[in-house]
Amino acid sequence: MKARRRNIVLPGLGLILLLAAPAVFYPVLLMKLLCFALFASAFNLMLGYTGLLSFGHAAFFGGAAYVTGYLLQSQGFGPLLGIACGVLFACALGALVGLLAIRRQGIYFAMITLALAQMVYFLCLELPQTGGEDGLQGVPRGNLLGLNLSDDLTLYYVVLVFSSAGILLIWRTIHSPFGRILLAIRENEPRALSLGYDVVRYKWLAFVLSAGLSGLAGALKTLVFKFATLTDTHWHQSGEVVLMTILGGIGTLTGPLLGAATLVTLEDQLADKVGSLVTVILGAIFVMCVLVFPRGIVGAATGFTERLLGKSQPPLP
Repeated sequence: MKARRRNIVLPGLGLILLLAAPAVFYPVLLMKLLCFALFASAFNLMLGYTGLLSFGHAAFFGGAAYVTGYLLQSQGFGPLLGIACGVLFACALGALVGLLAIRRQGIYFAMITLALAQMVYFLCLELPQTGGEDGLQGVPRGNLLGLNLSDDLTLYYVVLVFSSAGILLIWRTIHSPFGRILLAIRENEPRALSLGYDVVRYKWLAFVLSAGLSGLAGALKTLVFKFATLTDTHWHQSGEVVLMTILGGIGTLTGPLLGAATLVTLEDQLADKVGSLVTVILGAIFVMCVLVFPRGIVGAATGFTERLLGKSQPPLP
């Protein structure tokens, strides 16, 4: 009963804080945080709950960003339809990449996803519709269900709804029978196979779902900043989402959220002060966190709480 009550109270408290956050923080920064929190959570669905390390998730994030930006800017699509097309593109791309990579494991899977993501990067660089090195600039936000998205505060609550829905879908997936099978595959794939589960099919479905949610994050990011650039599809973006997930805690729901918030906030605060050295500082922080908190911030906090509660309990008779 206490666990169920905690599972309701904590998300509710977090939602209340997010609803009130624009009164204290800059809405655009908050929207960036929400986009990358969703991106990291989608990536964690692969790494933390399926055990697959992908170095190519920027292809889905950036690919959807470009598709949404192009449709809004050049084809006159509305934001809802543009986001939907971006997500569908990411799902289709994820299905294709998954068919090519999902039968491999470990470093082979990671390298295949990286190579295919680099192909997407070079396509975005060369295709005339993507704007080349300049990317897509001046993407209009438009109107959504009568709401003028040019207003940052209005757009913030729209992004909050979309990102919350994506994270809720991840939570529901993790706590479903499908999610339990993914955990079984992560822990012992040969045993899951011996029990009769189609391991390849389950991993492929998880990959497509992760790609689609990453695409949703990328589409929202284009709407927020009104541009899509090569940075969105670069391998550095894939590395950054790995960093967010590991920093917060692999295999936890709140870990990627905390990791994304930490990294985005540090980048925002340090970029104007140290310039290009921000990547060096973030790298040093990452190394320190891995050495001190190998399970991530959330994992370390959970372990500390368990030890504390264990010590406070009376000894067994």
